[in-house]
Amino acid sequence: MSASIAIAIDGPVASGKTAVGKEVARRLGCRFLDTGGTYRAVTLEALRLQLDLDHDSRLTDLAEHIDIELVGGPDGDRWLVEGVDVTDELRSPEVDRAVSKVSAVSGVRAAVVPQQRRIATQGPIVMVGRDIGTVVLHDARVKVYLDASPEVRAQRRCLEMEQSGQSPNLERVLEDLLRRDRIDSERDDSPLMPADDALIIDTDGLGLEQVVASVIDHAGAA
Repeated sequence: MSASIAIAIDGPVASGKTAVGKEVARRLGCRFLDTGGTYRAVTLEALRLQLDLDHDSRLTDLAEHIDIELVGGPDGDRWLVEGVDVTDELRSPEVDRAVSKVSAVSGVRAAVVPQQRRIATQGPIVMVGRDIGTVVLHDARVKVYLDASPEVRAQRRCLEMEQSGQSPNLERVLEDLLRRDRIDSERDDSPLMPADDALIIDTDGLGLEQVVASVIDHAGAA
């Protein structure tokens, strides 16, 4: 695959971006980056430091100076913050509830996006997030937007949490999901929305294999 190839996959929480992106990357021999991990890393560190999440300048300063690394490991990529492996903490309920608020801060996004673009220049990549096709890789040849109903996405998120040993409440998860959708879609800076030239896939009722095949077919036709 050409080193210049980039596949941008966007969509709301629990729309299937990560699972689909990982499998597409594996089959096409690309690297994979879930850009949400960068925002989750900033959020986790902000919570650890007990920063006021309404204080945009402090969050921006943190994002500008935090040391975040994505390193390969025998069980997949691992996220390091200040040299400490925080991979297993990034999807905690506390981070889930706060990450949309942190990622909505313009200064935080301004600090993180250049790092994401730098990674994309290092070879063929599948990158997933909420503003990849519209902002981060706006000139990507292949753009996909995955969507699903809030109820289906809440059920998926609960299953993810159960598999990681948590005991989620479906009603609470749906409430948090709808709140995050609202923040992501209404933020002034790079709101969640499909790129004009993106393939939109409604994943309700579709299995992973069906969605992956659709993305790969689209990439081949692009």
